[in-house]
Formats: sequence, structure tokens, C-alpha cells
Amino acid sequence: MTKVYLGLGSNLGDREEHLRRAIVLIGERVGEVLRQSSFIETEPWGFESENRFLNAVILCETDLTPRQLLRTTQQIERDMGKSRKHATVRNQRSTQFKDRPIDIDILLYDDLTVDEPDLKIPHPLMQERDFVMIPLREIRDE
Repeated sequence: MTKVYLGLGSNLGDREEHLRRAIVLIGERVGEVLRQSSFIETEPWGFESENRFLNAVILCETDLTPRQLLRTTQQIERDMGKSRKHATVRNQRSTQFKDRPIDIDILLYDDLTVDEPDLKIPHPLMQERDFVMIPLREIRDE
């Protein structure tokens, strides 16, 4: 079994309920959730919005490959109401972030490094994001 850290965020609707529901679905579809950080409220990162985020990080065990994990987390996002209008828009020059009911990022997948156009592990921006690093430190130090 592989240990994976996932970052969760929500800034639309009942943010706490969205995070709790995502954790349940990850437990059902990805693997056992071993640890969960506290929920922290943060300002949007990388874009302007009146909606603050609620963020968390979880650790789980999985037998999914990185590609299967990506497909599964993206399906959970869709099942929870993330649509194309909520999706992050990327092109060659920039990334445009948007409000969303749920966002699930693969942060770490054991010690594996993946560098593909649509899948990068470790998450390339996690060191720049307190909303990832604070909850990640919380559960990694346990």
C-alpha cells in the first residue's frame, strides 16, 4: 500500500460539509484515511474572490497508481459539483484559478516523483502555499 497526502479546499457553499463529504468519498474510493488535519480558513491564493477557503490535508493508504488516483479524485470533484466553470484554466503562459465547491490535489505519493503535463508529484506549488504546508506539517509531525 502506498501512502498519499491529499490537499482539500472549498470556497463555495457549505465548505465544511464539502470537505467532510470529500474525505468520506476518498475513504470509499481511494483507500483508508489514516490522518486528517484541522480545517483552516484562508484567503484565496492566485486569484481574487470574496469567498474564503476552508482547507485541510489528509493522509491515506491506497493501491491506486498515480494516474488512477488522479482520475479518482477528479471524479470525486465532479460528483461533488465541480464543473468546467469551476475548473482551473491553464495555458502555456498562465494559470487562472476560480471559485469551486471542492478541489483535491495530490501533494505527495510516497517518495515518487511524476512530471507529466497533467500530473506533477510532488505538487509543484505546495511549498508556496501556507494553506497546504500548515495542515501538512500538522499531520506529518504526529
